[in-house]
Amino acid sequence: MGWTDERVELLKKLWLDGLSASQIAKQLGGVTRNAVIGKVHRLGLSGRATPSQPARVAFKAPRPARPAAPAAPRRMEAREVVRAEPRPIVYDEQPGSATVLTLGAHMCKWPIGDPSADSFTFCGKRTDGDIPYCQHHAQVAYQPAQSRKRSGANDLARSLRRYI
Repeated sequence: MGWTDERVELLKKLWLDGLSASQIAKQLGGVTRNAVIGKVHRLGLSGRATPSQPARVAFKAPRPARPAAPAAPRRMEAREVVRAEPRPIVYDEQPGSATVLTLGAHMCKWPIGDPSADSFTFCGKRTDGDIPYCQHHAQVAYQPAQSRKRSGANDLARSLRRYI
Protein backbone atom coordinates (compact mmCIF):
# COMPACT_ATOMS: atom_id res chain seq x y z
CA MET A 1 0.00 0.00 0.00
CA GLY A 2 1.46 3.41 -0.97
CA TRP A 3 1.57 6.75 0.76
CA THR A 4 -1.43 8.76 -0.37
CA ASP A 5 -1.94 12.39 0.58
CA GLU A 6 -4.64 11.40 3.08
CA ARG A 7 -2.38 8.80 4.75
CA VAL A 8 0.51 11.28 4.92
CA GLU A 9 -1.75 13.88 6.58
CA LEU A 10 -2.98 11.27 9.07
CA LEU A 11 0.65 10.26 9.73
CA LYS A 12 1.59 13.91 10.42
CA LYS A 13 -1.39 14.37 12.77
CA LEU A 14 -0.71 11.15 14.71
CA TRP A 15 3.01 11.90 14.93
CA LEU A 16 2.41 15.40 16.30
CA ASP A 17 -0.13 13.95 18.77
CA GLY A 18 2.72 11.95 20.27
CA LEU A 19 1.89 8.41 19.12
CA SER A 20 4.76 6.00 18.63
CA ALA A 21 5.72 4.65 15.21
CA SER A 22 4.28 1.26 16.13
CA GLN A 23 0.96 2.78 17.17
CA ILE A 24 0.78 4.82 13.95
CA ALA A 25 1.57 1.75 11.83
CA LYS A 26 -1.32 -0.15 13.49
CA GLN A 27 -3.77 2.70 12.89
CA LEU A 28 -2.73 3.21 9.27
CA GLY A 29 -2.66 -0.51 8.50
CA GLY A 30 -0.60 -2.06 5.74
CA VAL A 31 2.70 -0.38 6.80
CA THR A 32 5.41 -1.37 9.22
CA ARG A 33 6.89 0.58 12.07
CA ASN A 34 10.08 1.07 10.04
CA ALA A 35 8.10 2.44 7.09
CA VAL A 36 6.50 5.01 9.41
CA ILE A 37 9.91 5.98 10.81
CA GLY A 38 11.35 6.33 7.32
CA LYS A 39 8.43 8.50 6.11
CA VAL A 40 8.66 10.72 9.22
CA HIS A 41 12.37 11.15 8.56
CA ARG A 42 11.84 12.02 4.89
CA LEU A 43 9.09 14.50 5.79
CA GLY A 44 11.36 16.11 8.38
CA LEU A 45 8.90 15.77 11.23
CA SER A 46 11.00 16.14 14.33
CA GLY A 47 8.84 18.12 16.75
CA ARG A 48 6.52 16.06 18.90
CA ALA A 49 3.85 17.23 21.28
CA THR A 50 4.40 14.66 24.02
CA PRO A 51 6.04 11.27 24.14
CA SER A 52 3.82 8.22 23.87
CA GLN A 53 4.59 7.29 27.48
CA PRO A 54 5.74 10.07 29.79
CA ALA A 55 9.08 9.50 31.42
CA ARG A 56 9.01 8.46 35.06
CA VAL A 57 10.24 10.91 37.61
CA ALA A 58 13.10 9.31 39.44
CA PHE A 59 12.82 9.67 43.19
CA LYS A 60 16.09 10.00 45.03
CA ALA A 61 16.17 9.53 48.75
CA PRO A 62 17.84 12.37 50.62
CA ARG A 63 21.34 11.69 51.83
CA PRO A 64 21.86 11.34 55.56
CA ALA A 65 23.53 14.29 57.24
CA ARG A 66 27.26 14.08 57.77
CA PRO A 67 28.41 13.61 61.34
CA ALA A 68 29.84 16.72 62.96
CA ALA A 69 33.61 17.06 62.93
CA PRO A 70 35.38 16.67 66.27
CA ALA A 71 35.86 19.96 68.11
CA ALA A 72 39.62 19.72 68.56
CA PRO A 73 42.11 17.39 66.95
CA ARG A 74 43.53 14.76 69.23
CA ARG A 75 47.20 14.78 70.07
CA MET A 76 49.21 11.81 68.99
CA GLU A 77 51.73 10.49 71.44
CA ALA A 78 55.30 10.40 70.27
CA ARG A 79 56.46 6.84 69.85
CA GLU A 80 60.00 5.68 69.80
CA VAL A 81 60.88 3.98 66.55
CA VAL A 82 63.08 0.96 67.05
CA ARG A 83 64.80 -0.32 63.96
CA ALA A 84 65.84 -3.94 64.01
CA GLU A 85 69.33 -4.62 62.86
CA PRO A 86 69.40 -7.27 60.15
CA ARG A 87 70.83 -10.47 61.53
CA PRO A 88 73.49 -12.23 59.54
CA ILE A 89 72.04 -15.36 58.03
CA VAL A 90 74.08 -18.47 58.19
CA TYR A 91 73.31 -20.33 55.02
CA ASP A 92 74.18 -23.98 55.54
CA GLU A 93 72.26 -26.06 53.04
CA GLN A 94 72.13 -29.76 53.63
CA PRO A 95 70.08 -32.12 51.55
CA GLY A 96 66.44 -31.92 52.56
CA SER A 97 64.14 -34.69 53.56
CA ALA A 98 61.23 -34.09 51.17
CA THR A 99 60.81 -34.79 47.49
CA VAL A 100 58.10 -33.57 45.17
CA LEU A 101 56.12 -36.72 45.88
CA THR A 102 56.48 -36.60 49.70
CA LEU A 103 56.07 -32.82 50.21
CA GLY A 104 53.08 -32.12 52.49
CA ALA A 105 51.00 -29.07 53.34
CA HIS A 106 52.90 -28.02 56.49
CA MET A 107 56.38 -28.77 55.22
CA CYS A 108 59.03 -26.23 54.17
CA LYS A 109 59.05 -25.87 50.41
CA TRP A 110 62.54 -24.33 50.13
CA PRO A 111 64.27 -25.96 47.14
CA ILE A 112 67.71 -27.47 47.70
CA GLY A 113 69.97 -28.32 44.80
CA ASP A 114 69.57 -28.30 41.04
CA PRO A 115 66.01 -29.07 39.89
CA SER A 116 67.34 -31.04 36.93
CA ALA A 117 69.47 -33.32 39.15
CA ASP A 118 68.25 -36.55 40.75
CA SER A 119 69.40 -35.33 44.17
CA PHE A 120 67.01 -32.33 44.14
CA THR A 121 64.97 -32.08 47.36
CA PHE A 122 63.06 -29.63 49.53
CA CYS A 123 63.85 -28.64 53.12
CA GLY A 124 60.83 -30.47 54.54
CA LYS A 125 60.96 -29.01 58.08
CA ARG A 126 57.70 -28.15 59.86
CA THR A 127 56.13 -24.73 59.08
CA ASP A 128 53.62 -22.51 60.88
CA GLY A 129 51.13 -22.96 58.04
CA ASP A 130 50.88 -19.25 57.21
CA ILE A 131 54.00 -19.22 55.04
CA PRO A 132 55.48 -21.99 52.89
CA TYR A 133 58.91 -21.95 54.60
CA CYS A 134 60.39 -22.97 57.94
CA GLN A 135 61.62 -20.22 60.27
CA HIS A 136 65.18 -20.34 58.94
CA HIS A 137 64.21 -20.13 55.26
CA ALA A 138 61.55 -17.48 55.96
CA GLN A 139 64.33 -15.21 57.23
CA VAL A 140 66.14 -15.70 53.93
CA ALA A 141 63.06 -15.28 51.75
CA TYR A 142 61.40 -12.36 53.53
CA GLN A 143 64.00 -9.65 54.12
CA PRO A 144 62.87 -6.49 55.98
CA ALA A 145 62.52 -3.38 53.85
CA GLN A 146 65.74 -1.39 53.78
CA SER A 147 65.46 2.31 54.48
CA ARG A 148 66.68 4.52 51.66
CA LYS A 149 69.60 6.73 52.46
CA ARG A 150 69.26 10.41 51.80
CA SER A 151 71.45 11.43 48.93
CA GLY A 152 73.42 14.58 49.58
CA ALA A 153 74.97 17.13 47.26
CA ASN A 154 78.06 14.97 46.75
CA ASP A 155 75.96 12.02 45.59
CA LEU A 156 74.04 14.28 43.22
CA ALA A 157 77.24 15.72 41.75
CA ARG A 158 78.72 12.24 41.34
CA SER A 159 75.60 10.96 39.56
CA LEU A 160 75.50 14.00 37.26
CA ARG A 161 79.14 13.52 36.25
CA ARG A 162 78.18 10.19 34.73
CA TYR A 163 75.95 11.93 32.22
CA ILE A 164 78.22 14.88 31.39
